[in-house]
Amino acid sequence: MTKTSKVPQMNMSLDNDWRSRAKRFIRKNWIGYAFLAPFVILFTIFIVAPVLTAIGLSFTDYNMMQTPHFVGVNNYKLLFLDDEVFITALSNTIKFAVITGPIGYLLSFFAAWVINQLKFKRFFALAFYAPSITSAVAMSTIWMVAFSGDRLGYINNFLLNHGFIDEPILWNTDPTYIMGVVMFIQLWMSMGTGFLVFLAGLQNVDRSMYEAGAIDGVKNKFQELFYITLPAMKPQLLFGAINSITGSFAVFEIAVQVAGMPSPNYAGHTIVAHLFDYAFIRFQMGYASAIAVVLFLITFLLGKVVFRFLSSKDE
Repeated sequence: MTKTSKVPQMNMSLDNDWRSRAKRFIRKNWIGYAFLAPFVILFTIFIVAPVLTAIGLSFTDYNMMQTPHFVGVNNYKLLFLDDEVFITALSNTIKFAVITGPIGYLLSFFAAWVINQLKFKRFFALAFYAPSITSAVAMSTIWMVAFSGDRLGYINNFLLNHGFIDEPILWNTDPTYIMGVVMFIQLWMSMGTGFLVFLAGLQNVDRSMYEAGAIDGVKNKFQELFYITLPAMKPQLLFGAINSITGSFAVFEIAVQVAGMPSPNYAGHTIVAHLFDYAFIRFQMGYASAIAVVLFLITFLLGKVVFRFLSSKDE
């Protein structure tokens, strides 16, 4: 009887000890958690909740007018086995991301590296960043003047006058050229945000590291770049890579402005365009949620791969 009576007393003492520690922890850190609470609440409402809702709806047949009906993995089966347009959109998006993602990433860093060494860097920084703060619709409209399919288009006019072509090229209606035009405009617009991040990272590198490198035998700018600058800029490089991935896979407005929706032979059709079609034109929210989940998984997995390569070992 004596041994058994000690067990509840031990449990009560452990509970009291845990509660006292919890109270001390709350008293010590409540200000920090109070400042953190608005972000956590907004992040949960606008990020976590929509993602979980989309995952749940992807297993249902839901048209916004009736109660969602559970269909299991049927939406995913239809997506990969019966929806040829989605396969085309997936292929277009992957091709687009593989080309524009790395090229835009490298061009942004190279431009930031060069401009960081110039005298009037603020002027050039504004010039490079300006396209990113302009809407995709406006930028596409401006570039469509150059890519106009008649003889008055700037590019066609130049090629005709110099004898490179005999008749105007239908840049925005010929499936052969549509994706190339979309890639070009996306590269032009993607230079802004990534460029600004890289420029900020370059300016925050400790100058004493370059002085120490010169003493250790670093002789030119390219050796400084590979041995000092790139290792010191891993956070900015990581952010730029994640931003490049998400931007490449989220292409939509530029493709629609260039080639319409649907584009000829679905040459400019992307995953987001397919998602928009089923969500806001056909109102098949269950099927659209399945598309959104697939897109989320692709970008998430690629982000994890990039994070593994560019993050430091202690992060």
